[in-house]
Amino acid sequence: MALEISPVEKGETVRFKNPSKRFYEAIGGEEGMRKLMYNFYDKIYESDIAHFFPQDEEEFEKVKEKNSKFFIQICGGPKVYEDEAQSMDLNEYMIRLHDEFSINEKARVEWLGTMRDALDEVEGVDEAIKKEFWDYLDQFSKLTVNTFSDGSTYYASYTQAKEDQ
Repeated sequence: MALEISPVEKGETVRFKNPSKRFYEAIGGEEGMRKLMYNFYDKIYESDIAHFFPQDEEEFEKVKEKNSKFFIQICGGPKVYEDEAQSMDLNEYMIRLHDEFSINEKARVEWLGTMRDALDEVEGVDEAIKKEFWDYLDQFSKLTVNTFSDGSTYYASYTQAKEDQ
């Protein structure tokens, strides 16, 4: 199954729904999510967007742990990210964390391509379940793009589906 990257359109309203708990359970729960995310961030550290992340190894390990907690919780795992986001919606909090960076479509595509590589290495998870997780990543990542090729900036609006996961 191909995991396609859809383009960002400046001004679009991004619609997404959180991944269902099926992905979290299929990948092996908290341990499986950490394994996926640590593999992903190890690949990021060698990618063209490594400069977005701390180059100090200890600081980078903290980013890996923090972001792994986000994905564990957003995929239906335990509420291990609550202290980070405080009272803010998890997705909104993660979007706002990216505001301090100038993120363009090329950086988004690199991020997604690296995640696709990490997902390709996950064995034993039904492709349809991976696709559901991918659809969230593809749409949600559009919300981090804030710089466009014409030099303009824009912060997309979004609608999060609130149906039961």
